[in-house]
Amino acid sequence: MTSARQHRYLFGGPTPWSEVEWTSSDDRVRGGKSQSYLDCSSITTALFHGNLDITALGGAGFASQRTATTQSWNLTDYHGLSIHTGKSDGKKYTLTLKDETLPKRPDGREQSTVSWEYDFVPNCNHGELFVPWDDFKPTYRGRPKADAPALDLANVRRISLMMRSFFGSQHGEFRLEIDCIAASTTSRSHQASSLISSSGDSLSSMDDLKGEKDTKRPVKSSWFGWMCGFFK
Repeated sequence: MTSARQHRYLFGGPTPWSEVEWTSSDDRVRGGKSQSYLDCSSITTALFHGNLDITALGGAGFASQRTATTQSWNLTDYHGLSIHTGKSDGKKYTLTLKDETLPKRPDGREQSTVSWEYDFVPNCNHGELFVPWDDFKPTYRGRPKADAPALDLANVRRISLMMRSFFGSQHGEFRLEIDCIAASTTSRSHQASSLISSSGDSLSSMDDLKGEKDTKRPVKSSWFGWMCGFFK
């Protein structure tokens, strides 16, 4: 039995992608050499791509794009995030949320706050994923933060996409097409998910040099790609 779903499109679909709303946050601030880009030459699809270099930091590294505006989102009426991807390289990516951002330090680096993270491996040729809020796991300065307050869904202030090394298990060029990111009500499943997903105790991008765990989690499934495609 299926259930009706509602979406609030944050990026993609009826809400065009725009490069001015995103900025890079790479390991270069730690002396690394990785670099990321978000190409929004098509308003219906964003291309997250770049190069993950792990030679400068002893096997560690990260390359990420995050929202750059001061906008915040009230997502209390929804049950999680849906993401619809296009072509991918099959590498593992991380989706991150924050409900607090602080002024930068005098050296230009950002002050640490709690991050809620979810790791996933996209299908190489289009996929859909629904991630309930509870599957985003809190970390602080690179370590699990079990006593963190609940994610403030009324004040989500940042969304990030990240490629990282997972202790040297992946590196080099990366490429992920993203059609839509939307806040969604309960998942509706009519077939096996076309995204292989995993989430566990993971790192914020700024703390990728510290310990991490890579724990498999069950696959979640959803659909809303037809809506993304409708606006192409």
